[in-house]
Amino acid sequence: MRNVTILCLLYGTLTLGIVSVLLYVRFHRDHESSWQKKPQEPATIWKLDKKLQQQAIRKNFNYTDPEFLHGLSTYGLNTIISKSLDNQRNVPDTRDKMCLQKRYPTRLPTASVVICFHNEEFNTLFRTVSSVMNLTPHQILEEIILVDDMSEFDDLKDKLDYHLEIFREKIKVIRTKKREGLIRARLIGAVRASGDVLVFLDSHCEVNRVWLEPLLAAIAKDRKMVVCPMLDSIDHMTLDYYPSPVVRGAFNWHLQFKWDTVFSYEMDGPEGPTTPIRSPAMSGGIFAINRHYFNEIGQYDKEMNLWGAENLELSLRIWMCGGQLFILPCSRVGHVDRHITQNITQIIKALRYNNLRLVHVWLDEYKEQFFLQRPDLKSAPYGNISERVELRRRLGCKSFQWYLDTVFPELETLDEMKANNLHQ
Repeated sequence: MRNVTILCLLYGTLTLGIVSVLLYVRFHRDHESSWQKKPQEPATIWKLDKKLQQQAIRKNFNYTDPEFLHGLSTYGLNTIISKSLDNQRNVPDTRDKMCLQKRYPTRLPTASVVICFHNEEFNTLFRTVSSVMNLTPHQILEEIILVDDMSEFDDLKDKLDYHLEIFREKIKVIRTKKREGLIRARLIGAVRASGDVLVFLDSHCEVNRVWLEPLLAAIAKDRKMVVCPMLDSIDHMTLDYYPSPVVRGAFNWHLQFKWDTVFSYEMDGPEGPTTPIRSPAMSGGIFAINRHYFNEIGQYDKEMNLWGAENLELSLRIWMCGGQLFILPCSRVGHVDRHITQNITQIIKALRYNNLRLVHVWLDEYKEQFFLQRPDLKSAPYGNISERVELRRRLGCKSFQWYLDTVFPELETLDEMKANNLHQ
């Protein structure tokens, strides 16, 4: 009887997973159909070649194909189209035309590009590596460090090693002996790096033309400047490449990252649309930082789990401890916005834990603003933070009040929001 019950639970879970994917696909298709009815500027989006366009048109695409459903649930993207794309495809140059006129020093720092992956779709990962190799001058690319965080799929082992042979003079592959999570996997990669600058990329990206030079030039001028490329969007269903508007990173009292508008008057100076954007926060794991400075300010919090909140924690630490964080519109990197369905419970648990570590180390009295949003977490465990508290003291970091006054005055407390609503 017990075995029958277990089997019923297993089949029920499997059925629920399949139904969830089918419902998501139905919603996405309906949403796309309504979206396509809106007038679009043909020059603002790069499309697949004609053969693949026919394959990708929503009304003709077979959304019940088992291969498609398996790929979407496993990798969070359309693996059928991913397999059909060339590993060295051309994406549109989405930079403003003024970026094309910029010139960078002939002698720049060297970069170690760190890419961590766990069960990434093979073709997506290989396109990431290929784009870096093909669109980066070799004299400034010290190495690409691939950290395999205990992937379970066979094609990420011998097959990947075989395909990487063409880049062997620039590639280092590190395989962890246990699942570390993105944060600790990046630390493993950073320790092995030898370039002047660390550049962290996700494993589902495609870099654009002249993407690295602006990042390195900015760091060469100021070693305490941390810089991010502008992130273009690669649709997870079609792998179409969309240009991003000029935006900055921000967050709310839930500690949820969001993109914030950059107004046109903020770019009225002599550099115009190429002006570096002062950003309160970075979006995630795509940024460049002087390698020695990364070590000086405490790298990542290695006690954080998997991924989540590490971007905000590092952003606060950069600003509050004497650095600067900018987004550079002339550096463009496409990022696949995957639909994640795997390990959701683990990710949510890690995010809560990581957020609490951030709150108790960096928010000072403003941590109450977070707990007003999440009272259920007020007594939740967050591990030992004494090392991070000591790091903050040793670096002589400023208060969170200073951060709000100087860097992110737009982040209003709940009382301020209520008062402003009353006056409207």
